[in-house]
Parts: sequence; C-alpha cells; structure tokens
Amino acid sequence: MRPKPVDLLIILAALVVIAMSSMAVYSGNSATLRAVITGSGGEWVFPLGADRRIPVNGPLGTTWVEIHGKQVHVTDSPCLNKTCIASGDISAAGQWLACLPNRVFVRIEGGAADERSVDAGAF
Repeated sequence: MRPKPVDLLIILAALVVIAMSSMAVYSGNSATLRAVITGSGGEWVFPLGADRRIPVNGPLGTTWVEIHGKQVHVTDSPCLNKTCIASGDISAAGQWLACLPNRVFVRIEGGAADERSVDAGAF
C-alpha cells in the first residue's frame, strides 16, 4: 500500500510543527524578560527593555519601582526599614524584591535560567 499525497502532506506538517516546537523550547533566551509587580491594587507586567518608573500602592502608601537598563529596583518606599531599597538591582529570571510592610512584590520572569547560575545561597 502506497501513501497518498495527503498522508505525506500531514506527515510533513507534523514534522514541521515538531521541529518548530523543539526550537522554541530549547533555543535558550528566546523569551523576553519581564518584571511582574504585585501590589494591593493588582498585578502588572512590564518588559525589561523599556525604562520606566512605576508607582505601586500598598497599605502604607506608594512604593516606587524603577526599570532602567534592563534592571529593576525599588527607588522609594514608605516602609520604616527600607530593606527593599537596600536590596539593590535584579536582572535575571527568578530573582525577586519585596517590600513586606507595604505588601509589594517584584519578580523577574521569562528567558531561560542559566544552568551555571546558583539556585540558592546561604550567608
């Protein structure tokens, strides 16, 4: 029994879909990094490629999050100890910042995790 042209077309289409899916999954940093900011008013997503200053409201007031040069940091917050400001910049997928008293959480998603990076650390 010989395959019909329609059968060959279906097999070819399936192989193309498999190849494209494999390239998308295993290509590394094809996904864009984005900052996900959570506050009492909701959750917002911003790409790291565009510089901006974002006000995030919480129970204590406004926490200011800045995206600049593909890095994210907290520039100002109404909390007493300012640990979120002292935390510095984050720029890689999986990193996060938090202002716990004001209930603001910032994390970076997207991209592919670098296999050489540290998963956890202890001080």
